[in-house]
Amino acid sequence: MVSLLPRAPCLASLSKPAPSLLRQPPPAMSSSFVAAPASAWADATGRPRKLPVLLFDVMDTLVRDPFYHHIPAFFQFRTPLSPPGLYGLKECMVRAYEYIDGVEDILSCLKKNNYEMHAFTNYPVWWARKRKPSPDFYLQAVDHLNVEPASCIFIDDRMVNIEAALSVGMVGLQFKNAEALRKDLCALGVELSPVCEGEAQVQ
Repeated sequence: MVSLLPRAPCLASLSKPAPSLLRQPPPAMSSSFVAAPASAWADATGRPRKLPVLLFDVMDTLVRDPFYHHIPAFFQFRTPLSPPGLYGLKECMVRAYEYIDGVEDILSCLKKNNYEMHAFTNYPVWWARKRKPSPDFYLQAVDHLNVEPASCIFIDDRMVNIEAALSVGMVGLQFKNAEALRKDLCALGVELSPVCEGEAQVQ
């Protein structure tokens, strides 16, 4: 599913690339990412669309996945005399969703620099009837957003999903931690300045 993160996309009619170009992967710079042009297009109304467009996986890329980190501990804590109940489980899940350290600052910087961002997740699968790492899912996303694959940076913690993004011509960044992501984005020419609130000023 492709859903919105901090800002809405400009979905004016941009020229679509030919199908043969969509499936041609760009040359790799390293095992984790490839280069992308950092340019801007204008839509039909003349408003600039800043590139690249950033597509983020959600679980274990933006937020911690409670199903791996918190839910098992919740059930281990409960005893047969104190059943968890749906309410307790729901409360545990709500509390467990939190940004991975440093990620919120990066998103804030990207928003301040007017980058277009979207969540690109397998949940709910029934919305698109496709899942990562199916290449068709990535092609459906760029078609929905009306953008060329080479103008998208896809960030995910799973390398198999990154490889699928590369196979359709996207730029791929494997998420390891916020500091590494910041360095990788800067290496691709993505603007992450000025220093955002919550970050330390380097003198």
